[in-house]
Amino acid sequence: MSVDDIFRRIAERSLSSNIFNDREVLRPDYIPNELPHRDEQISKVSSILAPIFRGERPSNVFIYGLTGTGKTAVVKYVLIKFEEYTSRFGKSSKYSYINCRYDDTTYRVLARLADSVGVRIPFTGLSTSEVFRRIISALDSLGVPLVVILDEVDSLVKKCGDELLYRLTRVNEELRKGKVTIVGITNDVNFIEGLDPRVKSSLGEEEVVFPPYDAVQLEDILSRRAIRAFKPGVLDDGVISLCASIAAKEHGDARRALDMLRVAGEIAEREGVCKVTKEHVLSARMEIEKDRVAEVIKTLPLHSKLVLLSLTIGGESRTTGDVYNVYRELCRYLNVDPVTQRRISDIVSELDMVGIINAKVVSRGRYGKTRLIKLNTDLDTLIRVLKEEERFEGIIKNFRSR
Repeated sequence: MSVDDIFRRIAERSLSSNIFNDREVLRPDYIPNELPHRDEQISKVSSILAPIFRGERPSNVFIYGLTGTGKTAVVKYVLIKFEEYTSRFGKSSKYSYINCRYDDTTYRVLARLADSVGVRIPFTGLSTSEVFRRIISALDSLGVPLVVILDEVDSLVKKCGDELLYRLTRVNEELRKGKVTIVGITNDVNFIEGLDPRVKSSLGEEEVVFPPYDAVQLEDILSRRAIRAFKPGVLDDGVISLCASIAAKEHGDARRALDMLRVAGEIAEREGVCKVTKEHVLSARMEIEKDRVAEVIKTLPLHSKLVLLSLTIGGESRTTGDVYNVYRELCRYLNVDPVTQRRISDIVSELDMVGIINAKVVSRGRYGKTRLIKLNTDLDTLIRVLKEEERFEGIIKNFRSR
């Protein structure tokens, strides 16, 4: 089939999908009109931020919970409602949402914050102190409360330290009219403990913990979204409960459950069928898993990638010593200084911890103990991701052809 035929079929289906009414409803960043099973958390976050109505500064708040437990959705939902009510009662407030995994430097965070208060900042060229000065000036001119949401704030602190958090916690001392409240969102329940005591004392004034969803709650969430997302009758019996049960086993991740249901629908759509079945859900699970592993591999440092590359060459099970020998050979090929075998052993442990490999300690009798290392991910996916780095293409071709 030609490219023209493929695109024509896709275009025709996109005009009138047999599966979807609105697939965007299943996106993780979609904020519905109701958030079931999060009434307690919505109530607590709302109560903490309520002083905005009186023109007062609310307490800073830190929100903890595993991925997909509704942290970001609840905060955005509450702030959207706050905007509605403040405008209805003639009050004013602003909020700035910053995802610190993407805006992962101090300058980028400040630039995003400046934009939310109407200050244009160039991509480069200004000191952070100057950007801060302009933000403070704009806040005083506006004279309204500002809520700064730092989503995945642990990513920023790991990369840049906690100096920005310290400046933000002290910004109210420099303001005459405006007021700033910080809402931090993180998956790391021990995040606050690792901060400088100066930051810790003023940042974590209030805390809200989000528990994982169970299978029943996930099924209810998916059922409510599915009514709007899919055409009537396209979901086979058991599709929603299967998505919910798989996600519930993996820490109650609603984001993963929604992705699985959406991708299952998209697979059915690509096949040109009118029903989404359990088989589509299982295919979607495999597809999502491959994508997730690929993203992890892409972000690994060079020597971790070389360890993985070493595991694609040779037998199915390798000892740490075997991997190290192949790793050294790859380093010579790339003209890269190798790290020590002890460091390679640490890297193996790190890769084992994230689930990309499986490293099992075995006894060799009088020769002591060693670790047998196996890949715990799809080999084709691993090679495809590693090949995206030009310097690895020749290695993969030359070494794997031996």
